[in-house]
Amino acid sequence: MRQIITAKSAGFCFGVSRAVEMTYQEAALGGTVATLGPVIHNPFVTRDLEEKGVRSYDTVAEIPDGARVVIRAHGVPPEIYRQLEKRGLQWKDATCPFVQKIHRLVAQQPEGTMILMAGDPTHPEVVGIAGHCNQPCIIFQTAEELMEKLQELENKGDYSYIMAAQTTFRLSEWKKSTESAKKVCTNLKIFDTICKATVVRQEEAETLARQADAMVVIGGRHSSNTLKLYQICQGHCPTVLVEEAEELEPFRNLFHAARIIGITAGASTPACIIKEVQKSMSRLDNINNDMTFEEMLEQSFKSTYNGEKVTGIVTGIKPNEISVDIGTKHAGYVPLHELTDDPNAKAEDLVKVGDEIELLVVRVNDVEGTTMLSKRRLDAAAGFEKVMNAGETGEILTGIVTEVIKGGVLVLSNGVKVFIPASQSGVPRDGDLNTLLRKEVSFKILETNRQRRRALGSISAVIREQRKELAKAFWENVEIGKQYTGTVKSITNFGVFVDLGGVDGRIGLSDLTWLRVKHPSEVVSIGDVVTVTVKDLDPEEKKVSLIYKKAEDNPWEKIKTLHQVGDVVTVKIMSITAFGAFAQIIPGIDGLIHISQIARERVEKVSDKLKVGDEVQAKITELDYDRKRASLSIKALLQDEDTAAEEAPVEE
Repeated sequence: MRQIITAKSAGFCFGVSRAVEMTYQEAALGGTVATLGPVIHNPFVTRDLEEKGVRSYDTVAEIPDGARVVIRAHGVPPEIYRQLEKRGLQWKDATCPFVQKIHRLVAQQPEGTMILMAGDPTHPEVVGIAGHCNQPCIIFQTAEELMEKLQELENKGDYSYIMAAQTTFRLSEWKKSTESAKKVCTNLKIFDTICKATVVRQEEAETLARQADAMVVIGGRHSSNTLKLYQICQGHCPTVLVEEAEELEPFRNLFHAARIIGITAGASTPACIIKEVQKSMSRLDNINNDMTFEEMLEQSFKSTYNGEKVTGIVTGIKPNEISVDIGTKHAGYVPLHELTDDPNAKAEDLVKVGDEIELLVVRVNDVEGTTMLSKRRLDAAAGFEKVMNAGETGEILTGIVTEVIKGGVLVLSNGVKVFIPASQSGVPRDGDLNTLLRKEVSFKILETNRQRRRALGSISAVIREQRKELAKAFWENVEIGKQYTGTVKSITNFGVFVDLGGVDGRIGLSDLTWLRVKHPSEVVSIGDVVTVTVKDLDPEEKKVSLIYKKAEDNPWEKIKTLHQVGDVVTVKIMSITAFGAFAQIIPGIDGLIHISQIARERVEKVSDKLKVGDEVQAKITELDYDRKRASLSIKALLQDEDTAAEEAPVEE
């Protein structure tokens, strides 16, 4: 039994797929569409685009006035952009992002740099890259050619070197070239610009060719990456290069003699051609199933249409998409972003090969023989009905805040984006809506518009209902002296408001702290979680008074164990008045030093003797625990010193 194996990476790469799709989109708009050279090196796609009115030109001068231009995936030199601008032509830039990266790299090199570029000097990608070089550039195709050109440069300038490669350059030749360059270029920076998809494609092709008895490489004969695949495979087993399935017939005997046949394809090969080659290989090898001729004929003509609901069987899983069989002539695929809304999800965690899933047909491409499908949009259709119905039933929905936009936020729920105005977000008027970003929220639908597929929701409506239930439970269980944990909601000059969960309680300034503070913000901040005690209740007015300061922190209780009347203490002057100064004995207790107790002599002005911040010694002359007053005296301390001096014995 012969085995036919197709490389996983065969077919369109990201850059080619992007360029082809952009060109077809432009063609669908009508009018004249022009490209500078074929969009991709594949005759099948080129012919189909020509049938749709897309024309290829060699120079900007040849393009007719009023045409819309698509710059192909290979990219172009800066001069082409200038010519397009001068002609007043509109263009869409389909240059592969990986090629654009090389453009930026070579354009930014400083004076005195020599650019070593691995690639085919006649290939349009390399021509474009060379046009972006502002410093001297050597283009080479082999390590030997590079060495020859570097020897010619000897004693012709002291250069710094950078080395880069055409995105489709052969990996094995690149490794040889970099090793050779390292030996002669002492100041060399190497940039690995070979497209990772190219690397994977070449490695897979070589691995497959090593185990196969024959290889089929599918792609245009003018395609650089296809020719490199052909060269790689040819080094390990007999290899055939075809552009379409019809070209396989002459090689029937080769395939019949092979036990394992491998198939790979260049980056510019449409999926429909790969599928036709696979079918032709099966027929050539007499591999068939139990279907009758009529059934196979019907299957080959079975098609689908945009918006159709289909059942697919998962046949392959890649990092960015899954392949599915929907029972038609098309190769079905589901991009990862059409499989799930979760940007961090991995395809292999969501589905397994052989899984059956319901899908929605998004786009049918008969030219490429592909069908893009979506699970996310099918789920969204069901989710849309759920969201619309919630506007009538009042059901509470949940979703993730995905964007902060002008006037509110967007919440993704059941695959539908619901607009929540800022006034309905639950965030205070001067608050930051970004605090909701990427958080799960509950909301109600206030308004819907089926025709425009829009819905307006309210987080505040749910919060109000929740607070109402919490408030009911609070008033059923609250009592004076009971402790609660809450969050500081707002701060005023006269106190703090704490959210206890459905009910707001107020902490007066005198109940906030035992210390002297000018403003409550010196003690707590908005958002702080605090433990408070219920001081008083007014169920009719729904008012709650709270205490935050703790009895054990009462400085008048602390001072009982620390000091007594008659003690001499070091105090800090906190404020000056006309009649004296207040000095801190311990935090929370300031004692008065009357103007008459500052010095022995008469003091006319307190500030002549004391200043705020001074630390002085004084005697505690009074501690009135009931009236919470304390008195101090510097004068009494001085008098005690005088008395002690008088009572001291006289030396004989």
